[in-house]
Amino acid sequence: MDLEKMTMDSIWNEIDARLSANKGPIEGMNASYSFDLSGEDGGMYGLKFSDGDAETFRGDPGEVDCALKMSVGDFKKLLGGNLNSTAAFMMGKLKVKGNIGLALKLENLLKQYTF
Repeated sequence: MDLEKMTMDSIWNEIDARLSANKGPIEGMNASYSFDLSGEDGGMYGLKFSDGDAETFRGDPGEVDCALKMSVGDFKKLLGGNLNSTAAFMMGKLKVKGNIGLALKLENLLKQYTF
């Protein structure tokens, strides 16, 4: 899958499909995230984990445990495993509000899926 050529809508559909198909890594996870993605094809997105289920949102998901702000390009790199969230945070490419530990947990979770 070439994330660079995919639209954000296609990427979020793929995230939804993969999380639904393999619930093992999200078992017991209860957290909500918002993604404020800037740049071409950017926008607000959300991801909520609750008792082994995952739900994706387009638009503002409301109050969340962890809010992430980054560019569309950096989000695609993060999803593809080509961007370390800690390094991105230190370089100012990733801004986090709320529970920073959940941001790190999300990166480890994404590594268990192939995007």
